[in-house]
Amino acid sequence: MDIHRRRPTAGRATIDDTVLVERCRRGDHTAIEGLILKYQDRIFNVILKICSNPDDAAELTQDTFVKIIESIESFQGRSSFYTWAFRIAVNLTLNRCRRNVKLHMAPLEAFSDGLSEDKKLSVSDFLQDDCSPDPAQVAQNSELCRIAVKALTKLSDEHRAVIVLRDIEGMNYAQIAVVLNVQLGTVRSRLSRARRSLRQILEAFSQ
Repeated sequence: MDIHRRRPTAGRATIDDTVLVERCRRGDHTAIEGLILKYQDRIFNVILKICSNPDDAAELTQDTFVKIIESIESFQGRSSFYTWAFRIAVNLTLNRCRRNVKLHMAPLEAFSDGLSEDKKLSVSDFLQDDCSPDPAQVAQNSELCRIAVKALTKLSDEHRAVIVLRDIEGMNYAQIAVVLNVQLGTVRSRLSRARRSLRQILEAFSQ
């Protein structure tokens, strides 16, 4: 089953996760497909931003849904299905990152070639400690988006994960705490350090 190649049907009605989960437990294959269609693209996107490899991201997305289906009976509902599913995805991805030997990445400076100084400064201001950036605004400029995504690969796995969950997936701190299995205070401090590190990376080539 190639999960990542599935696509939602236009106009498909949204069904509450709790209903789909209960139907999954009864062996309803339509409900299983409903959960896959609902979350596959978002999970793939988060995994891709953490592992930076499309082939690995596709495989990890498939592994995530296989584990979800295998473990659905153990889901107790103490958190939302959404955070439970992303916890599985992020755990699998971070474990893969820790096992893999890091590939040589092109220097970040190579991605700034041809950018005007004002665009370089815009990239260096991408993140602020006191607010979340608007990814859609950055994405309007493909060059800036390309550099920002490349800069993420320079962060540690844990820092990359917390930024992706907060600033790309848009989770709140409580949801991130569940996904990463850490305290709220840890989320705040880790996110602050991650944004500071990323901003330093971006500033390094804009000067």
